[in-house]
Amino acid sequence: MAGHQHTREARGAHQLPAATAGPRYPWQSTAKGDVVCYYGNRGDPKPIVLTPGTYGLSNALLETPWRKLCFGKQLFLEVVEQSQALPKDALVAQLLDVLNNEEAQLPDPAIEDQGQEYIQPILSKYAAVCVRCPDYGTRTNTIILVDANGQVTFTERSMLDKDPSRWETNTHEFMLQS
Repeated sequence: MAGHQHTREARGAHQLPAATAGPRYPWQSTAKGDVVCYYGNRGDPKPIVLTPGTYGLSNALLETPWRKLCFGKQLFLEVVEQSQALPKDALVAQLLDVLNNEEAQLPDPAIEDQGQEYIQPILSKYAAVCVRCPDYGTRTNTIILVDANGQVTFTERSMLDKDPSRWETNTHEFMLQS
């Protein structure tokens, strides 16, 4: 999923997919020897090498089975499925829509257990892909597109002055160097 301060399987634990015979999408290939790792300030003290696939990250460890994370991955994969038919601007817009989805994904025992000290109406705000609460929540969305030719489009949407009605979007494009 694109970089996101917060973030498909609803109900139950989500397991990482086993490696398959080949990548489902061309961008999942590691034929060039590229390696992607995950490392955080919690969990395993060593970087984890990721196999080709789609992963979700929220304000917890990679692939924490929160319903909002699984729902966000589902929305992301739906956009990816149609991405070849979309102009770049439409693709970025749809990905930003995914990152700004405020639909609460409840009940979610994992979030409820973590937030026992909060009252239920506030907890429902934390259970969405995009969190909008006073003094806490999603403040930046980042979309990074890399095409087969190494053209990178980096789009970042940031909240201005802690005002959820005011946003600024910046896009930078460049070529990867080999």
